[in-house]
Amino acid sequence: MRISTATLFSESVTTMNQLQVNLAKTQSQISTGRRIVNPADDPAAAARATELNQADAANTQYAANRTAVTNTLSLGESILGSVTLLLQDVKTMTVQAGNPGLNQSDLRGIAADLDGRLQELIGLANSTDGAGNYLFSGAQGKIQPFVAGSGGVAYQGDDVQRLIQAAPSRQIASTDSGADIFMRIKNGNGTFQSVANTANTGSGIISQGRVPDATQYSANSYRVTFNVVAGVTTYDVADVTSGVPVAVSSGQPYVSGQAISFNGIQFEIQGAPADLDTFDISPSSNQSMFSTLTDLIATLNTAPAAGDAVATAAFQQGLQQSLGKLDHDLDNVLSVRATVGGRLRELDSLQSTGEDLGLQYKQTLSKIQDTDYLQAISQLNQQQLTLQAAQQSFAKISQLSLFDFLR
Repeated sequence: MRISTATLFSESVTTMNQLQVNLAKTQSQISTGRRIVNPADDPAAAARATELNQADAANTQYAANRTAVTNTLSLGESILGSVTLLLQDVKTMTVQAGNPGLNQSDLRGIAADLDGRLQELIGLANSTDGAGNYLFSGAQGKIQPFVAGSGGVAYQGDDVQRLIQAAPSRQIASTDSGADIFMRIKNGNGTFQSVANTANTGSGIISQGRVPDATQYSANSYRVTFNVVAGVTTYDVADVTSGVPVAVSSGQPYVSGQAISFNGIQFEIQGAPADLDTFDISPSSNQSMFSTLTDLIATLNTAPAAGDAVATAAFQQGLQQSLGKLDHDLDNVLSVRATVGGRLRELDSLQSTGEDLGLQYKQTLSKIQDTDYLQAISQLNQQQLTLQAAQQSFAKISQLSLFDFLR
């Protein structure tokens, strides 16, 4: 086959150009630290790197979400911690108010202090996060959840928790409904409530009671009525809900402080009930923390004068019921704080897992797309030597001519 001078020059230039392209590619791999400069360098590896980059970006976003949830939950837990301390202080003052040595002026002073605590409680319940969203308004972050009015404190939020995607298959609530924390708290003992009739003229005080046998409890309402005849006190128990007589029905002898039991419930009445005094037992209903403090303040502001046995009994009954409600308020707040703590612990675990996953993504990406400098530098030296040899060979070959031998 005849090789023309033009063919020789063309092939040599093409070869040197390709060698220069390969050399430039290797130089780029070394300078950028990336083995895959263009997808065409390794299409399969480039596709895999794209998938890993997307997964790593999503993992980074989940980490940012977890940080945001952790900050919100930590702030909420701190606010609930302040609520816990406030309720404990209120309970201490309530116990102090039961001191028989305090006069009406002292009790009104405690009531004034409690009024300030009530305003403080409303402020805590209306706390916001750093972005101006209310913590306890449900999904209505821009709506103030608790507003005080003539009818008491009303809740304006909803029951929806704000959920944030903390992991591919896990959403975590960053907030809790203010209604569940501050409004929906069972009164009485949590199962039933026992109260004295405000028209009673005796000094009887009824306890909060308990449910020793839940299987016998029917959630009916009952009324205990006292009869005093010739100095002998007895009581009748009526089932207000069904109208059916209870096992302990009528003419039962009364002994102050002795347990009264029927239909799975038990309570005590102390003091000296008057003729026709009544005490009602009904299923527990929801009452807010704000109502508990409002009722307690009203009780303290209507403290009886010394020597008024009937008013004193009503006052002590009010304090006793307030203490029971405060206990339920505290239990409810502590229960919510426990769930918040559980979520924070889970977030810590997810964050640790996310960090490990992010490290794994980066290590895998490095193996796929990062340059092996030892191999690349060795290849660069080889390519430079090859290009130099090709250039020198071409220089020699290009000087060959028949005329050089016809002298």
